Amino acid sequence: KKSEQELKDEEMELFTKYYVEWKGGRKSGNTSYTNIPRFYYRLPAEDEILLQKLREESRAVFLQRKSRELLDNEELQNLWFLLDKHQTSPMIGEEAMINYENFLKVGEKAGPKCKQFFTAKIFAKLLHNDPYGRISIMQFFNYVMRKG
Repeated sequence: KKSEQELKDEEMELFTKYYVEWKGGRKSGNTSYTNIPRFYYRLPAEDEILLQKLREESRAVFLQRKSRELLDNEELQNLWFLLDKHQTSPMIGEEAMINYENFLKVGEKAGPKCKQFFTAKIFAKLLHNDPYGRISIMQFFNYVMRKG
């Protein structure tokens, strides 16, 4: 036979277990919160020279990688040439336009750095009140120059 204190302890343990489950708290075996990535790292102090050097080096490597992703002048000229070659008639005033089909063709020929710009989402973002469902080549090119 259990003592009164043991019964109270067991009751409290069961109550806590069921309450936590009911509240949606920690369930046994659920450790998804341990998979959340760390997003804040404190800046190294002045006396932590090695950490400061590591931060500077990692920043330099990051900037170099981002720089390699940018389109250089030759790639931009090639992109403009392809867009101009695949424009879809009729022109609206002086504005050259391109439809989605030709937009995708240019995306295939433009190269791997440009691939990120040839998506349906970007086409739709630049699509305005054109009765033929086209976008302005100049607007698209300006978008690439701003984002790339």
